[in-house]
Amino acid sequence: MASETKSTLNDYPEDKVAHFFRQYQRSRSTEIRDRLTLIHMNLVRFLAGKFANRGEPLEDLIQVGTIGLLNAIDRYDPDRGTKFSTYATPTIMGEIKRYFRDKSWNLKVPRHLQELNWAATKAIESLSQELGRSPTIQEIARHIEATEEETIEAIELGNAHETVSLDTKLTLEGDTVPLTHGEMLGGPDVGLQNVENFEDLRSAIEHLDDREKAIILFRFFNDLSQTEVAKRLNISQMHVSRLQAKALQRLKQMLADQEKKKKS
Repeated sequence: MASETKSTLNDYPEDKVAHFFRQYQRSRSTEIRDRLTLIHMNLVRFLAGKFANRGEPLEDLIQVGTIGLLNAIDRYDPDRGTKFSTYATPTIMGEIKRYFRDKSWNLKVPRHLQELNWAATKAIESLSQELGRSPTIQEIARHIEATEEETIEAIELGNAHETVSLDTKLTLEGDTVPLTHGEMLGGPDVGLQNVENFEDLRSAIEHLDDREKAIILFRFFNDLSQTEVAKRLNISQMHVSRLQAKALQRLKQMLADQEKKKKS
């Protein structure tokens, strides 16, 4: 029954199809829209077939082309005298081409920037031939009716078409064992973290009382033993040990409090 319905719909004469379009214009009936879609699915299949063998399943291309067909049905005016297949073809083809453009980007880039990149690329080619030189950003922006900032962003995002694996080897002159891109990337600088930690520690030490501060400086910055510190401060070694433990506990708490403030 489904195949009969499809065959019957495809056999409608043009005046009958035009009648359906006028009905749809007035009513926006989903039933009539579905009927018009079925009538013109052969057009979608034909146009999608032109892009076959390009790495994408034909059924996916037909689905994308159908979106273009639906858009064309919504916008078509049968009273303008243009045959629907003539009107719909650029819309369907445009949707399929846009699908391929989207698939060619290795990184996710907003649609409007993809289209702006495409327009900028075309403008560069056109203006280069016209001017006999490479166009400036201002000239490209004026040609595609965009701001200079948008134009620069769109051109730079063109690099998102293709990404390079970090395992790709660099061919630098004189290298007997080529490095990879990944080996050229920097890593976290432990030294920078140590500088930050040292500043936090120095700030915390300043909040100790004079005797605790002296013990910490003598023990951990001047590498003196507890016995040597006790002699300098004229106190017992046991007293140095107690004060040192107390000072370290205070420092630990102050550093923990500073870390919480950074995260909040």
